Amino acid sequence: MSTSPFESLMTSLDRPMVVVTTVVGEERGGCLVGFHAQSSIEPERYSLWLSKANHTYRLALRASHLAIHFLGRDDLKLAELFGTLSGDQVDKLSLTETETGTDGLPLLAGCPNRLVVRRHALLDEGGDHVCTVTEVVDAHSTGPFEPLLLSHVEHLVPGHEAEERPLPPTERGG
Repeated sequence: MSTSPFESLMTSLDRPMVVVTTVVGEERGGCLVGFHAQSSIEPERYSLWLSKANHTYRLALRASHLAIHFLGRDDLKLAELFGTLSGDQVDKLSLTETETGTDGLPLLAGCPNRLVVRRHALLDEGGDHVCTVTEVVDAHSTGPFEPLLLSHVEHLVPGHEAEERPLPPTERGG
């Protein structure tokens, strides 16, 4: 299988994986995310790119807060749960132990390294992911840890392909 130069560069980065969770009313969701990064030092900002195909993305459009759980090397089962099942058919959060944060925000009990963030801005430039810029409202860390990397989960089959995004694909659609 040949890859483009862009794909080769991105695969070489072997970025860490996170699980993002959120809630709107009684509806909860979570998904595995590989596109994320610190985006400001002051104020503290963290950005993540959510697939338009994901149930969690549609919740995040309406949610005020998100939780970003940094997966450790031993968290492959959580990556499988949140990366291979679709929140459109399954309440993934009911299949793992959670705690309830502020305003009902679901927190993964087994992931102590996490950020609780407030959605600050969205950027939809027309691709299959939307950039969600957030401001950090709370952070928890157990100290240095070995992250679960893209290379550890690249064998997983996603719950949705990028082409499966529902119509309209954004709030602007229609």
